[in-house]
Amino acid sequence: MVVIVYHSGFGHTKVQAESVAKGVQSVEGAEVKLMSVDEIDWDILNQADGIIFGSPTYMGSVSAQFKQFMDASSKAWFELKWQDKIAAGFTNSASQSGDKLNTLVQLSVFAAQHGMVWVSLGLPPGNNSTHGSPEDLNRCGSYLGAMAQSNADQGPDVVPPESDKKTAEHLGKRVATAVLRWK
Repeated sequence: MVVIVYHSGFGHTKVQAESVAKGVQSVEGAEVKLMSVDEIDWDILNQADGIIFGSPTYMGSVSAQFKQFMDASSKAWFELKWQDKIAAGFTNSASQSGDKLNTLVQLSVFAAQHGMVWVSLGLPPGNNSTHGSPEDLNRCGSYLGAMAQSNADQGPDVVPPESDKKTAEHLGKRVATAVLRWK
Protein backbone atom coordinates (compact mmCIF):
# COMPACT_ATOMS: atom_id res chain seq x y z
CA MET A 1 0.00 0.00 0.00
CA VAL A 2 1.11 3.54 -0.81
CA VAL A 3 0.08 6.27 1.60
CA ILE A 4 0.00 9.86 0.42
CA VAL A 5 0.39 12.07 3.47
CA TYR A 6 -0.10 15.75 2.75
CA HIS A 7 -1.06 19.17 4.04
CA SER A 8 -3.11 21.59 1.97
CA GLY A 9 -3.76 25.08 3.29
CA PHE A 10 -6.01 26.32 0.48
CA GLY A 11 -6.97 23.10 -1.32
CA HIS A 12 -4.44 23.26 -4.17
CA THR A 13 -2.06 20.68 -2.70
CA LYS A 14 -5.03 18.40 -1.97
CA VAL A 15 -5.88 18.48 -5.69
CA GLN A 16 -2.26 17.55 -6.40
CA ALA A 17 -2.43 14.73 -3.80
CA GLU A 18 -5.58 13.38 -5.44
CA SER A 19 -3.77 13.38 -8.79
CA VAL A 20 -0.87 11.45 -7.26
CA ALA A 21 -3.42 8.96 -5.90
CA LYS A 22 -4.96 8.59 -9.37
CA GLY A 23 -1.53 7.67 -10.69
CA VAL A 24 -1.03 5.05 -7.97
CA GLN A 25 -4.46 3.59 -8.71
CA SER A 26 -3.58 3.25 -12.40
CA VAL A 27 -1.05 0.52 -11.56
CA GLU A 28 -2.52 -2.95 -11.35
CA GLY A 29 -2.09 -4.43 -7.87
CA ALA A 30 -1.35 -1.08 -6.19
CA GLU A 31 -3.38 0.24 -3.27
CA VAL A 32 -3.46 3.85 -2.14
CA LYS A 33 -4.64 5.81 0.88
CA LEU A 34 -4.82 9.61 1.12
CA MET A 35 -4.05 10.97 4.58
CA SER A 36 -4.12 14.60 5.64
CA VAL A 37 -1.63 15.61 8.34
CA ASP A 38 -4.72 16.62 10.33
CA GLU A 39 -5.79 12.96 10.49
CA ILE A 40 -2.58 10.96 10.92
CA ASP A 41 -2.86 7.24 11.52
CA TRP A 42 0.61 6.08 12.58
CA ASP A 43 -0.32 2.39 12.31
CA ILE A 44 -1.26 2.79 8.64
CA LEU A 45 1.92 4.76 7.91
CA ASN A 46 4.04 2.14 9.68
CA GLN A 47 2.40 -0.66 7.65
CA ALA A 48 2.69 1.13 4.28
CA ASP A 49 5.11 -0.09 1.63
CA GLY A 50 5.61 3.45 0.39
CA ILE A 51 4.87 6.97 1.58
CA ILE A 52 4.56 9.98 -0.70
CA PHE A 53 4.92 13.29 1.13
CA GLY A 54 3.13 16.42 -0.08
CA SER A 55 3.25 19.95 1.25
CA PRO A 56 2.66 23.41 -0.10
CA THR A 57 5.75 25.57 -0.19
CA TYR A 58 5.30 28.41 2.28
CA MET A 59 8.15 30.86 2.70
CA GLY A 60 10.57 28.50 0.92
CA SER A 61 9.81 25.46 3.08
CA VAL A 62 7.15 22.91 3.98
CA SER A 63 4.14 24.33 5.79
CA ALA A 64 4.19 24.54 9.58
CA GLN A 65 1.51 21.85 9.73
CA PHE A 66 3.59 19.47 7.64
CA LYS A 67 6.70 20.23 9.70
CA GLN A 68 4.72 19.39 12.82
CA PHE A 69 3.95 15.98 11.27
CA MET A 70 7.63 15.52 10.43
CA ASP A 71 8.64 16.29 14.01
CA ALA A 72 5.96 13.97 15.38
CA SER A 73 7.41 11.09 13.35
CA SER A 74 10.36 10.81 15.74
CA LYS A 75 8.96 7.67 17.39
CA ALA A 76 8.75 5.95 13.99
CA TRP A 77 12.29 7.20 13.29
CA PHE A 78 13.63 5.88 16.60
CA GLU A 79 12.06 2.47 16.00
CA LEU A 80 13.08 2.36 12.29
CA LYS A 81 9.43 1.86 11.31
CA TRP A 82 9.90 3.40 7.85
CA GLN A 83 13.30 1.85 7.11
CA ASP A 84 13.50 0.72 3.44
CA LYS A 85 10.03 2.00 2.51
CA ILE A 86 9.74 3.73 -0.85
CA ALA A 87 9.36 7.52 -0.58
CA ALA A 88 8.70 10.45 -2.89
CA GLY A 89 7.40 13.99 -2.66
CA PHE A 90 5.45 16.79 -4.24
CA THR A 91 4.82 20.46 -3.60
CA ASN A 92 2.82 23.44 -4.84
CA SER A 93 3.22 27.20 -4.60
CA ALA A 94 1.73 30.30 -6.16
CA SER A 95 5.01 31.49 -7.66
CA GLN A 96 6.67 29.88 -10.67
CA SER A 97 9.69 29.07 -8.53
CA GLY A 98 8.50 29.83 -5.05
CA ASP A 99 11.61 28.00 -3.83
CA LYS A 100 9.74 24.71 -4.32
CA LEU A 101 13.02 22.85 -4.81
CA ASN A 102 13.92 23.62 -1.20
CA THR A 103 10.71 21.92 -0.05
CA LEU A 104 11.49 18.80 -2.10
CA VAL A 105 15.02 18.75 -0.71
CA GLN A 106 13.58 19.03 2.80
CA LEU A 107 11.20 16.12 2.11
CA SER A 108 13.95 13.95 0.62
CA VAL A 109 16.28 14.58 3.57
CA PHE A 110 13.40 13.73 5.91
CA ALA A 111 12.89 10.45 4.04
CA ALA A 112 16.64 9.74 4.17
CA GLN A 113 16.65 10.28 7.93
CA HIS A 114 14.00 7.56 8.14
CA GLY A 115 16.16 5.26 5.97
CA MET A 116 13.66 5.38 3.11
CA VAL A 117 14.42 4.90 -0.60
CA TRP A 118 13.60 8.08 -2.56
CA VAL A 119 12.01 7.87 -6.01
CA SER A 120 12.55 10.86 -8.28
CA LEU A 121 10.06 12.20 -10.80
CA GLY A 122 11.86 10.54 -13.70
CA LEU A 123 10.76 13.02 -16.35
CA PRO A 124 12.76 15.43 -18.49
CA PRO A 125 11.84 19.08 -18.02
CA GLY A 126 8.96 20.35 -20.11
CA ASN A 127 8.21 23.74 -21.58
CA ASN A 128 11.87 24.70 -21.91
CA SER A 129 12.23 25.15 -25.66
CA THR A 130 10.47 26.88 -28.54
CA HIS A 131 8.66 23.59 -29.16
CA GLY A 132 7.56 23.33 -25.53
CA SER A 133 4.25 24.31 -24.03
CA PRO A 134 2.74 25.03 -20.61
CA GLU A 135 0.74 21.86 -21.30
CA ASP A 136 3.92 19.72 -21.09
CA LEU A 137 4.42 17.25 -18.27
CA ASN A 138 6.96 18.56 -15.77
CA ARG A 139 6.51 22.13 -17.02
CA CYS A 140 8.19 23.38 -13.82
CA GLY A 141 11.35 21.41 -14.67
CA SER A 142 11.75 19.36 -11.49
CA TYR A 143 13.72 16.15 -11.07
CA LEU A 144 13.47 15.45 -7.33
CA GLY A 145 9.66 15.31 -7.16
CA ALA A 146 6.49 16.76 -8.64
CA MET A 147 6.02 20.51 -8.62
CA ALA A 148 2.83 22.44 -9.28
CA GLN A 149 2.09 26.14 -9.57
CA SER A 150 -1.30 27.54 -8.60
CA ASN A 151 -2.14 31.21 -9.08
CA ALA A 152 -2.85 32.76 -5.69
CA ASP A 153 -6.07 34.38 -6.89
CA GLN A 154 -7.61 31.15 -8.21
CA GLY A 155 -9.19 28.36 -6.20
CA PRO A 156 -8.49 24.62 -6.31
CA ASP A 157 -11.41 24.20 -8.71
CA VAL A 158 -9.27 25.97 -11.35
CA VAL A 159 -5.62 25.37 -10.43
CA PRO A 160 -3.20 23.64 -10.43
CA PRO A 161 -3.37 23.30 -14.21
CA GLU A 162 -3.99 20.00 -15.96
CA SER A 163 -0.32 19.56 -16.89
CA ASP A 164 0.70 19.75 -13.22
CA LYS A 165 -2.03 17.27 -12.27
CA LYS A 166 -0.79 14.88 -14.98
CA THR A 167 2.76 15.31 -13.70
CA ALA A 168 1.51 14.36 -10.22
CA GLU A 169 -0.23 11.31 -11.70
CA HIS A 170 3.06 10.32 -13.31
CA LEU A 171 4.78 10.48 -9.91
CA GLY A 172 2.09 8.31 -8.33
CA LYS A 173 2.37 5.72 -11.09
CA ARG A 174 6.17 5.71 -10.83
CA VAL A 175 6.08 5.21 -7.06
CA ALA A 176 3.46 2.45 -7.26
CA THR A 177 5.56 0.64 -9.84
CA ALA A 178 8.64 0.99 -7.65
CA VAL A 179 6.77 -0.27 -4.57
CA LEU A 180 5.56 -3.37 -6.40
CA ARG A 181 9.05 -4.02 -7.75
CA TRP A 182 10.65 -3.43 -4.31
CA LYS A 183 8.26 -5.78 -2.54
